[in-house]
Amino acid sequence: MAVYVALFVLIAGGAGVLTATADSPEIGFENPDYVVSDGETVDIEGQEYTVQISEVEESGGGGHGGGGGGASLVATIEREVTVEQSEAWANESTVQVGEQEWRVEITGEDPSEFTLVEVPDRQAILESDSQADNETVERDDGEYVVVTEDGESTLVPVDEYFPAPEEQSYATGDSFAYGDQTVTVDEITAGQAVLVWEATETESIEVQDEGIVTLVETDLVAHFADSSTLHLSSDIEAYEAQVAQIEQFEQYNSGLARVLVLTLLSSVLLLGAAFIPSRY
Repeated sequence: MAVYVALFVLIAGGAGVLTATADSPEIGFENPDYVVSDGETVDIEGQEYTVQISEVEESGGGGHGGGGGGASLVATIEREVTVEQSEAWANESTVQVGEQEWRVEITGEDPSEFTLVEVPDRQAILESDSQADNETVERDDGEYVVVTEDGESTLVPVDEYFPAPEEQSYATGDSFAYGDQTVTVDEITAGQAVLVWEATETESIEVQDEGIVTLVETDLVAHFADSSTLHLSSDIEAYEAQVAQIEQFEQYNSGLARVLVLTLLSSVLLLGAAFIPSRY
């Protein structure tokens, strides 16, 4: 009985020593494709990316060899991209170009151009004229402006009183200023005119430690060398091999822990059995 107990204790001791002294392998890249510090810009196949590294709180377990909750690192990778935007102007609609309102006019079933007709601010014109009433009046034969000169009021037809509206015509392919950009007439139909222009937008991608990110059609695995340095590597196979090593280590370590527990329990059971009094 003593020999068996000694053997189990020896096995438990060996398993315990191996479990305590074994070094867990970690993910790391000897020659990453890109090494970027927090706030730096990196050129990836002709595209400029800016990397911002921050910490986020976790509620569950982390990556390989990690523990429970806590803070983990996250990288936000951003770049400026040019996108095409468009806007459709319906026939007879009113649009704001510059500081002036215009009415869109399209004629014909197969138009090649459209016209912007100025919509004058009649109220402002009337208010600026001290001799005219601030409102037009309706008569049976039309709309008039009441103009008073030398104490005598006269009805002036609105078409004569207000200046002729300005007109601007544009054909397909023409460009003009609209808002903060230059737009181009892309298409004109009987019902609408379509304008297109290029705008700059920020494309943002968030990646965690050991996550895979696709940048300019290239798959890269991310790894934080420290709290302010990000490594990006295209060697996915090497990363997967390291993951396999870590999983194998965890399996071996778990097996040794089970051996330790079982041998100690077996030793206790054997010792207990040795002191059971004999029936004979």
